[in-house]
Amino acid sequence: MKARPYRGTATLLLACTTAASLGVVAVPSAQATPAPEAPKTAPAPTASPAPTAQANEDRPPFYEPPAALPERNGDVIRSEPSDYYLDPLKAIKVTSAHVNRVMYRSTDGQGEPIATTGTVLTPKQAWSGDGERPVVGYAPGTQGLGDSCAPSRRLANGTEYEGLFLKGLLARGYAVALPDYEGLGTPGTHTYVNRAVSGHVVLDAVRAAQRLPEAKVPDGGPVAVTGYSQGGGAAAAAAELAPDYAPDMELRGVAAGAPPADLKKVAAKLDGTLYSPFLGYAVAGLAAGYDVDLKPILNDKGERFVSDAKEYCTEEALFKLPFTKSETLTEDGRPLTDYLEEEPFQSIAEEQRIGERAPRVPTLVTHSTTDDVIPYEVGREMAASWCEKGAPDVTFSPLAAPTHVGGAIASFPRVFLWLEGRFAGEDASSNCDTLD
Repeated sequence: MKARPYRGTATLLLACTTAASLGVVAVPSAQATPAPEAPKTAPAPTASPAPTAQANEDRPPFYEPPAALPERNGDVIRSEPSDYYLDPLKAIKVTSAHVNRVMYRSTDGQGEPIATTGTVLTPKQAWSGDGERPVVGYAPGTQGLGDSCAPSRRLANGTEYEGLFLKGLLARGYAVALPDYEGLGTPGTHTYVNRAVSGHVVLDAVRAAQRLPEAKVPDGGPVAVTGYSQGGGAAAAAAELAPDYAPDMELRGVAAGAPPADLKKVAAKLDGTLYSPFLGYAVAGLAAGYDVDLKPILNDKGERFVSDAKEYCTEEALFKLPFTKSETLTEDGRPLTDYLEEEPFQSIAEEQRIGERAPRVPTLVTHSTTDDVIPYEVGREMAASWCEKGAPDVTFSPLAAPTHVGGAIASFPRVFLWLEGRFAGEDASSNCDTLD
């Protein structure tokens, strides 16, 4: 089905989030004396294999994978210059950074190679800090399941609700690698909240940035990863996977905000609320990642709900599909949370649990005590589990800001300061003793 950008009233959440963020990020929305925009030259021939399939209505040719993938994870398949706007009217264009859309190789949740896409952004100003310019892998929050919901497309359309936070990272001189996730833009269903592939594509987006000539960032320089909500889970998964998946990466630290580390508890929190469409995203994404047939479980209304959830990007889904009780979606009238206690979903949900593996770099976990989407205890328990397993320098930061969106806004300045410390080579702190 066609994934549509939000319209009209559905822009309310974006407007509120952006307005609040303007007061927190404290970076100008446009440069007073912008540098001239980089010329839109063609990417290097070695990074541009042709697509193998005719693009469908929702998928531009750039997003069609080639028949054969390169040998290494993070290798660039193709790239092209792109744009970055802060508003859907395209009145505020970010001209302070070079912007390149990329397709690169990564690994899915079953260990198979895949092609996925993203965006690499590099500040035009020279890096003024110590050493080489850092790269921040930024794991985006919930975007939706449709191809048009890919962050690389939303940035270019001015509809990416995290665009202002990205600008804050650029203003601090960091290059940014922003993945689209598996199936978001590229063929197939987006494997929403799949732990392994989420962590893989974030780490490989950083590798792609380091290997993209147009990005002009050092190959093997300092790296950090951050994200909030779905992005917090992806960032936390990247922290756990990095020792084995990317042992050569100079990862300085990972900041994860409101991570959905326990899907059973998150599902119970979402059911019947404003954010119930996210439950539809999770059901569709996990079923796609594990080849589970949902037809025996869902009734007609349930099939329409999941189908509609695949169609809308986040803002429109929250406007059109809120407050749905999952017991109305199943053939037997049981809530979907019951199915998470039965196979195959019980094992699938357990495989997504984050906190079972200890990161080897400093970590920051932020979470609002009144989060209305991802229970506060989920983030706290993940951090405590990391402490118990011997992870170094775990800092858990409770936030007093109300709601999930408020927690995101309050998290931004905390993350900025923490990242500055990691790239400056300062010793990280730990408060594991408070999480017993």
